[in-house]
Amino acid sequence: MDWHLLGLSFITVFLSELGDKSQLAAIALSGRSHSPRAVFFGTAGALLLTSFLGALAGGAVAEFLPTRLLKAIAAIGFAVLAIRLLFFNNEEASADTER
Repeated sequence: MDWHLLGLSFITVFLSELGDKSQLAAIALSGRSHSPRAVFFGTAGALLLTSFLGALAGGAVAEFLPTRLLKAIAAIGFAVLAIRLLFFNNEEASADTER
């Protein structure tokens, strides 16, 4: 096992998930619950299952599509999102501020 890659992956995902909505939901649930341990195990199990399913689906897609095509699809997707956020989101924001 490549320990450097494992550590780098862990740190990257850990930092990107700080402040994620699932963490906020877990904090809210554990604050109101009589059993914070059950909330912890439930949220940890859900995160593990979704990560496992995502890795499984990603591996299956990578078997059928070439890497260059996957990178191109991801790049186009991010570009479309960026363009929508930069140019088409301003109309909604200006309508909200006028109210």
